[in-house]
Amino acid sequence: MSESKLAGQFFDAAIGLLQRVRDEEAAGVAAAGTAVADTVAAGGRLFAFGAGHSSLAAQDVVYRAGGFAVMNLLTVPGVVGVDVMPATLGSALERVDGLAGAVLDSSPARAGDLLVIISLSGRNALPVEMAMNARALGLKVIGVTSVAYATETKSRHLTGTYLKDHCDIVLDSKIAVGDAELTADGIEAPFAPASTVVTSALMQAMMAAAAGELAERGIEPPLLRSGNVDGGTEWNGRVMTEYGDRIFYRH
Repeated sequence: MSESKLAGQFFDAAIGLLQRVRDEEAAGVAAAGTAVADTVAAGGRLFAFGAGHSSLAAQDVVYRAGGFAVMNLLTVPGVVGVDVMPATLGSALERVDGLAGAVLDSSPARAGDLLVIISLSGRNALPVEMAMNARALGLKVIGVTSVAYATETKSRHLTGTYLKDHCDIVLDSKIAVGDAELTADGIEAPFAPASTVVTSALMQAMMAAAAGELAERGIEPPLLRSGNVDGGTEWNGRVMTEYGDRIFYRH
């Protein structure tokens, strides 16, 4: 099998998944967009969290051109990315009981805010407890996960529950258990994961819906522009000043 054929197969698989979530998760994305818009309109703050590679989709909506200035990354030390040494430590920390509660208690998140929790499997202690604790604090919780894991794997949380069980809104990424779209002769393991592509698309679709909702209400969405276009830096300075009390990724 040629390399170009495999590359094409991955694009086909990713496009197929994107079409599925576009069609099957439309109501959920709209509801999530409304929740984000409601929070912004009420003066609340937005947070996104993901561990390991799920963090990539969370980071994709924080401090970026075309994104909401008031979306903040909720960081858990040691689990944000593969810069942790050793990398396996990040995976281990996802299974530690009590870590989510400690992080939330020391974060600026408070009642009336909104937290998006991204976890492909949704089975580890960290995302489950993050959702449970956030709701107990009065935050609205949106979960982005693969619901298939709840029927095909065993929860690692003491309650036996999954992220999807503790969210106000769930967006299902439809990613198959194992997160690898391709197999081929001569290659022993499945390969070519699509979860980052699909989960990032769900996140951006949610934020696009939120921008539209705010505009319909006559509220200007707090968007950042690219600093690499003329006037972008000045625009962003104004937005950062106006919404400074709801932005936590700068001093």
